[in-house]
Amino acid sequence: MIQGVIFDMDGLMFDTERIWATLWQPALATLGLPYKEGLDTAARGSAGDSMRAVLRRFYGPDCDTDAIMDALHRQADKAFQAPPPKKPGLDELIAWLEKQHIPMAVASSSRKASILHHLNGWNMAGHFQAILSGEQVTASKPDPQIFLLAAEALGTAPAHTLVLEDSYNGVRAGAAGGFVTVMVPDLAPADDEMRRLYTAECPSLYEVLDLLKQGKL
Repeated sequence: MIQGVIFDMDGLMFDTERIWATLWQPALATLGLPYKEGLDTAARGSAGDSMRAVLRRFYGPDCDTDAIMDALHRQADKAFQAPPPKKPGLDELIAWLEKQHIPMAVASSSRKASILHHLNGWNMAGHFQAILSGEQVTASKPDPQIFLLAAEALGTAPAHTLVLEDSYNGVRAGAAGGFVTVMVPDLAPADDEMRRLYTAECPSLYEVLDLLKQGKL
């Protein structure tokens, strides 16, 4: 039985991944660097050290990863001045979980200021008992640390906690932590690795809600 739910944010709660994908080229241009094909896909769902590893793979071991990440977030600050669109089924899922008295958390690789900006833009922060960012962990997804901290904050065991994710690294993190992990694909469809790792795949949050109502998670 599911006793708590942990939401990823980008691409799962909000339709932001398409916007993030467009920010790399102008961010890199401010540093005099070219955009390299495939970077946005490789970096999706990454933060911290995992993001630095991606950047070194594309731009060499001596590239200034912090400067690139800061440039990216400066572009994001401009792009996300208005709250991003919510993913279909988000409101309905949250309302049902609250009615069932199931506690919820957000665990996102994004910066805390970005998470709060998006949530507060829709007056949603009050729905969550815990809000964790990539800045609060020493190891980013695919390490399960952020999910384990979220479950601890909710007071639920991983085996009875649902993790909702759209990214490969997020699904890897959920599986590594022993969580009930449901993938709701956004830009990247599930591949064979994801199908081995996740508990279930749903085309939208509406189907997640259906599975919960039916007791199938």
